[in-house]
Amino acid sequence: QVQLVESGGGLVQPGGSLVLSCLASESIFSVSAMGWYRQAPGQQPDLVASITGGGTTNYADSVKGRFTISRDGAKNTVYLQMNSLKPEDTAVYYCYYGWKWGQGTQVTVSS
Repeated sequence: QVQLVESGGGLVQPGGSLVLSCLASESIFSVSAMGWYRQAPGQQPDLVASITGGGTTNYADSVKGRFTISRDGAKNTVYLQMNSLKPEDTAVYYCYYGWKWGQGTQVTVSS
């Protein structure tokens, strides 16, 4: 069973940047896709970004041009670079590895 450890969340002002990391205990090439969901209080999770085993990336329309998903196979790590952050980006961000989710990391965008 894969274990996922997310990090990089925190408090940032609007327009700022954060990078999230997801460290997997297994090869990130062993599943069809990895990526990130986010969940705001009282809402269900929404897909933010994904990357397939072949390297194809996809983004939610709300984050296109601002967020970038990438990976480091040697470190078994997937990243989410978040730029030009907006208050509506505030949520708990969850890494997923196939069907497995991590514990989440809080991102708060506020003045």
